[in-house]
Amino acid sequence: METFETLVRAEFAPKNTFLNTASTGLLPARTVAALHEAVALRAEGRPIDSLFEDVELARASFARLAGVPAARVAAGPSVAAQTALIAAGLAPGSEVLTAEDDFTSVLNPFHVRGDLKVRAVPLERLAESVRPGTALVAVSAAQSADGRIADLPALREAARAHGARTYVDFSQAAGWLPIDADGYDFTVCTTFKWLLGPHGAAFLVVPEDFGGLTPLNAGWVAAERPWDSCYGPVQELAHSARRFDVSPALFTYAGVRHSLALIEELGVDAVHEHDLALAERFRAGLAALDHEALPAPGSAIVSVPGLGHRQGELSRAGIEVSNRSGNLRASFHLYNTPPDVDRLLDVLAG
Repeated sequence: METFETLVRAEFAPKNTFLNTASTGLLPARTVAALHEAVALRAEGRPIDSLFEDVELARASFARLAGVPAARVAAGPSVAAQTALIAAGLAPGSEVLTAEDDFTSVLNPFHVRGDLKVRAVPLERLAESVRPGTALVAVSAAQSADGRIADLPALREAARAHGARTYVDFSQAAGWLPIDADGYDFTVCTTFKWLLGPHGAAFLVVPEDFGGLTPLNAGWVAAERPWDSCYGPVQELAHSARRFDVSPALFTYAGVRHSLALIEELGVDAVHEHDLALAERFRAGLAALDHEALPAPGSAIVSVPGLGHRQGELSRAGIEVSNRSGNLRASFHLYNTPPDVDRLLDVLAG
């Protein structure tokens, strides 16, 4: 009988101590195999119908993880592209409330509009800063820089009280933190971090009524009957969120499908418990070395002030972490183990 440990070890065999999932996740063996098969289909001239089926299987898998029907999930290339779609749906002069120093892909599409009022406040004050006239609150569920987790329940209640909509980026959360996309107006998530997929896919969850969005990037795949809509204007957009799809990077989705299946098999709750145990082990070890991580309770991402300059040294020692504004950022995921944490601490101690 497969356990969490045996299933993970069958899928991952890193050649180093990889503690940098907040930048990019490792690919499972099943995903690597699927990518090779997808490339072989193209190279050998075989039919690629199965690659389009992979898009739908990946959409359905993500929908289950997000707790929404697949009909509310759109497939696109990146968080920035999906944010731009949200930004385009706002009326001129609308106020967008954001968290200070949130990830650029969540923020910049609102700024480049030029006719929106974008207001940034500290993450901890986000919910209390929603006010009458706020049209949209946009925030990452977990901050990329330091792992802080937004108080999403408080934000949801504040937004409802003032008639504001919510846009939450789960890119640094989905895969290790249980999510409920149904609690927000719009959510987005890229798949190459904690969801362990290749680059080039990001899922957008929209309301059942589409939230007033216009499918600005609609091509033939956004039609209700795509293969009958290859020439001329699309006569009938998809009745589901697929109307917001961008023509998919088929190789990417061939891999994403299998990466998401692994997360489903392991269970997000089990991954959450595993990841947080490692993060807490690291925080405790830091304290013994007279270092203190930035406050980010309940997060799998740990950021340590003043140690970012050691990223190069650690990489040469075979330990992959990140340097974010002078802070050393370590992120712990399902393929990591207690010895990985201890090795990082040992090098830092030296």
